Parts: sequence; C-alpha cells; structure tokens
Amino acid sequence: MQDDKNSTFSKDQIRPLVIRSLRRSNIRKKIAEYLFDISPSGSYTSEIAYSIKTTPTNVIGAIRGMGDRYKVDESLIDLGIVEQVTGGKDVKLYKLTDMGKEIIGSIKRP
Repeated sequence: MQDDKNSTFSKDQIRPLVIRSLRRSNIRKKIAEYLFDISPSGSYTSEIAYSIKTTPTNVIGAIRGMGDRYKVDESLIDLGIVEQVTGGKDVKLYKLTDMGKEIIGSIKRP
C-alpha cells in the first residue's frame, strides 16, 4: 500500500501529511530525528527504543502501525519516510528514506 500511495502523491503533497503525523506523535518525531542523526546507518527496534527512552512496542507501533494507538496510515513506513532493511539473520533494521532525510532535515534546521 505504501508504494501505491506515495507514487500517486508528490513530495509536496506528502510533506503536510508527514508533518501532521510527526506533530501528533512525539514518539514518531523522536524516532525520525534519531534515524536522521545516525543516517545513513540504520538501527534496530530495541536500540531505537533505548536511544529515545521508550519501549520497543512504542517504536514498532510508530514505525509500522499497531492497533488504534498507532494508525497504519500515519506510520513512518506508510508515509514513506522510513524503510525496513534486513541486517542479516532475520534482523530488521530501520533507516530513513531519501524523502525522510529531506523532510526531517528541513524540520531540524534553525
């Protein structure tokens, strides 16, 4: 679903959706900023959780969506700013996409 949604919207159309999603969830914002800071490297769930001082469950919810608390259509992956990559032996790493780097970089500028 992510690819379909992002291919039909331009970056200018997706940007307000991303900003809204980040404003609605401090956890999503902290995750995106953390991944921006370690970019181009990726990180795994528990490392992200430790770094932003939350639980791995909250990290998974913010990145992938989970129930009513974290809606899938507002998740970082569904918005196209975070991608999941395999780090060998079934390790899932998360890192910012190019669009994610662009958006988070413009938000973090003074």
